[in-house]
Order: sequence, then structure tokens, then C-alpha cells
Amino acid sequence: MCTNIVYEWLKALKLPQYAESFVDNGYDDLEVCKQIGDPDLDAIGVLAPAPRRRILDAVRRLREQDADAAGLYFTLEPQP
Repeated sequence: MCTNIVYEWLKALKLPQYAESFVDNGYDDLEVCKQIGDPDLDAIGVLAPAPRRRILDAVRRLREQDADAAGLYFTLEPQP
């Protein structure tokens, strides 16, 4: 079984059975997973409504985290 961030993400969603299909279809990074939509889930083989909804909700949360983080920045320069 694969052990990467996508596997851990799917395991947290209680959907680890899809991890191999995700990786086999090129979804081996959460940045790539943020782009998942219904056609992608069809290709991956996630056909049951409940897991699809759980994954799409998680993808939405990943995107929202990115949007929240976009407003944050930091600098390594010393403050006066």
C-alpha cells in the first residue's frame, strides 16, 4: 500500500481504499488533489455518492485553507 500524504488524507477521511487509485491516476499530492472535480472522481473510480461527497467537501476545505493562507505573509528581515 502506498504511504504518502494523499494516503494519509484519505485515511483521515476514512476512505483509504481509494488511495491506490488516486496515486495511479496522478493524484499523489494534495496540490493536485485540490483540482479534483466530478469527472476526476469518475476516472479514479469513486462512484458511490457518500464517498464522492466526502472527498469533494474535503477538497473544498483544502481550497479554503489556501485562500485563508493567501492573506498571510512573513518576512525574514529584522524589524526596526
